[in-house]
Amino acid sequence: MKFGARNQLAGKVVNIKKGDVMCQVRLDVADGATMNSVMTMESLTDLGIKEGDTVKVVVKAINVLLVKD
Repeated sequence: MKFGARNQLAGKVVNIKKGDVMCQVRLDVADGATMNSVMTMESLTDLGIKEGDTVKVVVKAINVLLVKD
């Protein structure tokens, strides 16, 4: 899948805080830094993201998208 966003990092999913509709995914990225992304529970399920997975962090403007290959 191609993306227009050029800012991409690899990150490891270290925690997923689930709510009824939304969830917060915490990632470890380079040099001990962490990032968080909020998405719908439906997106989490569709992407199959779980703790321990390595994902791409795609950053464009104010949006942070997670992509699992």
